[in-house]
Amino acid sequence: MGLVTPDYGLLFWMVLTFLVVLYILKKFAWGPILSSLKEREDSIEEALESAQKAREEMGKLQADNEKILAEARNERSQMLKEAKDLQQKMIEEAKQKAAQEADKMIESARRAIENEKEAAISEMKENIASLSVLIAEKILKKQLDDPEKQKELMDQYLKDIKLN
Repeated sequence: MGLVTPDYGLLFWMVLTFLVVLYILKKFAWGPILSSLKEREDSIEEALESAQKAREEMGKLQADNEKILAEARNERSQMLKEAKDLQQKMIEEAKQKAAQEADKMIESARRAIENEKEAAISEMKENIASLSVLIAEKILKKQLDDPEKQKELMDQYLKDIKLN
């Protein structure tokens, strides 16, 4: 039973040894352990803060990226719209130019046809006139062969002159 009920001397030396060990631990072990725990806690807190800052920056960057992408999409759609408008404008200009060229060609063909028509009419008039003169000449020659017919023709011309 000696171990169950310790003696006062043993109890004193146990308490003294415990206090010395406690003092040594406090002086040499607890200080560095607590300081290293404090450093660890501070470094974890700094890491958490930097991670939070990184998240916030990442969110800002992501928002900026979204904004830039939206601007790029808008710019692309604007460029496509401008290209389509330019294409339509070029097509319309080409159509108008083709229509003008066609009108010019039609008008030129009309003028050429009109000129040809006038030339043909003029030529026909000349042919008719020359044929008429030839016919009249032949008729007159035939009629003027006879002296009596000459006299009748002259009388008739004289009557026509007097009537006018």
